[in-house]
Amino acid sequence: MEFLYDYAWLIPVLPLLAATGVGLGLITVNQATNKLRQLNAALIMTALGGSATFAFGLLASQLSGHPTYTRMFDWASAGDFHLSMGYTIDPLTTVMLTVVTTVALLVMLYTDGYMAHDRGYVRFYAYLSLFSSSMLGLVISPNLVQIYIFWELVGMCSYLLVGFWYDRKAAADACQKAFVTNRVGDFGLLLGMLGLYWATGSFEFTEIGDRLQSLISSGALSAGLATLFGILVFLGPVAKSAQFPLHVWLPDAMEGPTPISALIHAATMVAAGVFLIARMYPVFEQLPTVMDVIAWTGAFTAFLGASIALTQNDIKKGLAYSTISQLGYMVMAMGVGAYSAGLFHLVTHAYFKAMLFLGSGSVIHGMEAVVGHNPVLAQDMRLMGGLRKYMPVTAITFLIGNLAIAGIPPFAGFWSKDEILGATFAANPILWGVGFATAGLTAFYMFRIYFLTFEGSFRGEDATIQAKLLAEAGVTAGHGHDEHHDHVPHESPWTMALPLAILAVPSALIGLLGMPWNNRFEAFVKAPGEAVHAGHFELQEFLTLGGASVAIALTGITIALLTYRLGRINPAAIAERFQPLYQFSRNKWYLDDLNDVLFVQGSRRLARQVLEVDSKVVDGLVNLTGLVTLVTGESLKYFENGRAQFYALIVFGAVLGLVVAFGVT
Repeated sequence: MEFLYDYAWLIPVLPLLAATGVGLGLITVNQATNKLRQLNAALIMTALGGSATFAFGLLASQLSGHPTYTRMFDWASAGDFHLSMGYTIDPLTTVMLTVVTTVALLVMLYTDGYMAHDRGYVRFYAYLSLFSSSMLGLVISPNLVQIYIFWELVGMCSYLLVGFWYDRKAAADACQKAFVTNRVGDFGLLLGMLGLYWATGSFEFTEIGDRLQSLISSGALSAGLATLFGILVFLGPVAKSAQFPLHVWLPDAMEGPTPISALIHAATMVAAGVFLIARMYPVFEQLPTVMDVIAWTGAFTAFLGASIALTQNDIKKGLAYSTISQLGYMVMAMGVGAYSAGLFHLVTHAYFKAMLFLGSGSVIHGMEAVVGHNPVLAQDMRLMGGLRKYMPVTAITFLIGNLAIAGIPPFAGFWSKDEILGATFAANPILWGVGFATAGLTAFYMFRIYFLTFEGSFRGEDATIQAKLLAEAGVTAGHGHDEHHDHVPHESPWTMALPLAILAVPSALIGLLGMPWNNRFEAFVKAPGEAVHAGHFELQEFLTLGGASVAIALTGITIALLTYRLGRINPAAIAERFQPLYQFSRNKWYLDDLNDVLFVQGSRRLARQVLEVDSKVVDGLVNLTGLVTLVTGESLKYFENGRAQFYALIVFGAVLGLVVAFGVT
């Protein structure tokens, strides 16, 4: 078994080598590499399969009680400064490695069907492999510096993948928005890291926590300054895990191909932020104000995402705001000290959200057979309906994902979300109230998506709806309809349907690992230095809070059923009656508009003012210097007559002038 630990560094290296090999092939022999499409995909999947094998082996070893394994080497040293690199294997690491490799493998299998006719098929696989490698490297990192390196690599890969179809303006804008927004959070993370190193002299998680506690208790470091460092570090997860106010990049990231949407939302980019909070838990738990900021940020984000998802018509945008909301639950759990509950929801969410996104991609793939390759039409739920008849596998798996995220037992989301709500109720009833209301909204908007997409009659060939949607998007009528299309959608190929069926299993069953009366997940993954509270389960509390959680979810599902399936409630009438609230949700709380006015337009105004200063002041001074030089040079050339007596007279006059000037002063 020690073999696995000695060579665990291969986990991120294997997909990196595969991505490098395919990338070199694309650079040197592009045409030949692109012709060997599925061979390249098989190479990349085999490499990731090797990483997954290591991950499962290490998980089994940790489950059997193997102690935490850390292997380090000196990377840089100068005097008293020593910076180590290496890898660490503990329960948290093995859980994350397993989640990342399994989800990434299934996404890669799905990609073969989804991107089958895309010219960038091989390039997309190379990016996926590099993305997976970066996330795996982040997971095994033993200190903040190494995490930061892989943190930036994850951000770079997301930029490449969100903007994969770079010839589309929307995709190019989305990847730039993601990049710039994450730079804000990453700058805060870097400042916080440097501040903590200045205070503690270490980048190691447990050492920072221990030293910070002693420094604060002795008065050597003020609690306010330590809190500032903690909040700055938290800015990194705020951006990566799409927390308010840096959440705005995530919905726009849906411009990338659907497989990468699934990978970003389930197991890589957004998971990195929650994972860093977990790694920094020994530091954050010393700082109560930081914990409060984390908890309230998560709660507000959970409600914000859910409230916006209520009115989204693009199926992927609706799921994107759902991800923002669920990430808010995880962050809130970390903030109230429910460490294992937050991580458990990260795991369950990874599987059912990957399935939901891949399901949406399957729906889009089926819709494109009817409406063409036009995202305005293929992704709008108002043009769907009745797809369960044509796409039964997609519909069944999507329904399982809905039941899981809505929190209906025994599906996975119930156990993880209920654990979060229970811990939050014990810590702060107001936070619980926000989470409880969000649970009801979640059930409503997710079943709104399901009923609009899979139930009722198919609306895909309705020319009136198509024209309306194209007009709303400002697209010329008829765009995307210049080729022959089918009259009905069809089920996706097996390479897309099989990952959905596989993901349905953990989406339904993995939550059973966290049953509160036998919480095996908490026993395995617990906060650093924390003992598991055996026998802490209280049946009455579970029945009360769990029953309330199920009741609010069933209420949301019932309202969605009455509105979008049975037609007993008219959503248009409600939208008209509460027009300000409807527009507030539909326009995403106007946060994008606010950011445009304050930051985009504001930075442009600032740039124009700087240009004015540059052109009139800086350039003016430079031009004035040149003019003075020109004038004096032109004037002095007339004094060049070749007579030594004249030059001596000028020197004498200059010296005399200086003597007089200094004599007067």
